[in-house]
Amino acid sequence: MSDVFTRQKRSSIMASNRGSGNRSTELRLRVRLASHKISGWRINAKDIYGKPDFVFDQQKVAIFVDGCFWHGCKAHRNIPTTNKKFWTEKIEGNKRRDKAVTRKLRKNGWTVIRFWEHEVRRKPQVCIEKIRRILKDVYESED
Repeated sequence: MSDVFTRQKRSSIMASNRGSGNRSTELRLRVRLASHKISGWRINAKDIYGKPDFVFDQQKVAIFVDGCFWHGCKAHRNIPTTNKKFWTEKIEGNKRRDKAVTRKLRKNGWTVIRFWEHEVRRKPQVCIEKIRRILKDVYESED
């Protein structure tokens, strides 16, 4: 199926999509963190390399919630047939950037957690348990 918008209009629409505050992902995890009384985090840390969605500064834990489309989830990605080459390159570039960000943060002593959008939506308790476990491990290793 071809796009119903012109290239310029589609570009404008896609450019207006922002990488934070996505109701189906970050907000959902934010609500879960609060309801499980997990504190000490802040959101959309622009001062940390890669701009993690959630940061626990004291423990040096960075959490990213990766959208299935934008970050190339193998189970849920759906590359548009219109301008397929562009979208394939865009998503592959995002995946390379994600790996580079993770590598650099880890090199600088950060623990990096990445969740897929579908994990936060379908199994939020598993995400919370993983965060708790990692925070506990980091805290215990500081002693």
